Amino acid sequence: MPIQCDVLLVGAGPIGIECAIALKEAAVDFYHVERGSLAATIEWYAPGTTFFSSSDRIALAGVPLYTANQAKATREEYLLYLRSLVTQFQLRINLQTEVLRVERSGSFFEALVRSAGVERIVKAKKIILAIGDMHHPRLLNVPGEVLPHVSHYLEEPHSYFHQEVVIVGGKNSAIEAAIRLERVGAHVTLVYRGKEFDQKRIKYWLYPELLYLIRQKKITVYLETHLQEIYPEDVVLHSSVAREGQGEVFRQRAERVLLLTGYEQEKGLFESLGLTVEGEEKRPVLNQKTMESSIADVFVIGTAIAGTQTGGVKEFIETSHVHVERVVQAISGQKPLYSGRDIDPEFLEN
Repeated sequence: MPIQCDVLLVGAGPIGIECAIALKEAAVDFYHVERGSLAATIEWYAPGTTFFSSSDRIALAGVPLYTANQAKATREEYLLYLRSLVTQFQLRINLQTEVLRVERSGSFFEALVRSAGVERIVKAKKIILAIGDMHHPRLLNVPGEVLPHVSHYLEEPHSYFHQEVVIVGGKNSAIEAAIRLERVGAHVTLVYRGKEFDQKRIKYWLYPELLYLIRQKKITVYLETHLQEIYPEDVVLHSSVAREGQGEVFRQRAERVLLLTGYEQEKGLFESLGLTVEGEEKRPVLNQKTMESSIADVFVIGTAIAGTQTGGVKEFIETSHVHVERVVQAISGQKPLYSGRDIDPEFLEN
């Protein structure tokens, strides 16, 4: 038999979890699904990754997030915190449950969901999409990108010890990977297409460390350089900057290749529902007071509202708390028991 509810909540990242807590406290009848594991995007962060935001800004539902040394939370600490919230508030999240498509049927939406190979229908009056924005790596579409020693995700740093590693990218993930891998004994070459690194888009504690390692010749950096092709033991690079002893096209030894060039949002649910999107990022058009999309009774919250963040990250966990307050008040007429937090735009600029 179809599952029937007032609200279908899609996504169990931090803001999806916070929304589930608020809906439960408001006594809203909702059904919560997540196509992967809990906080799947954070799960694939490299072990030991530290959040940019302070703990108080990524804490959820009024529950403090404490760390062992009072510093910014690591990936492991935050995943533990999220699991604890789900347990504390006794949330029922249907993990490994994918929404295949959604259609309007009278006064309901009918969502076809699949779990463990079994498909069923969920009928809901309203839908909240907290699906995030980092679903697939942005491919470079260069020959050799599918070779087994190539990855778009940083793995356990120890596994790179004493290997020649080429990292492509120039923002947080690439910079952090370069520093961490050099620190575990890898021989790191960093390749970036830009003329210089943008200090504003790199975690402030990483930038001076990067400069130090470059000055000490512990990390080799090629700016204004593009990756052309990947081979089993080396890569072909094309540089617009003349270097002594090298032409515009040259080869660099590479036992491991990390392509940390960003991620893209999957638009399938937006398209299935017929949401109006705009801009290069294809972000959904929303009523900012309620988070309702161009389709009545369909709401979008969290970093999902940004589409694919091509021009630099502008939506974070910390800027999304207020989305929960807006959508829950729009649906139930009640504010969450905790207060939402608007972030000062000047803080983000600085």
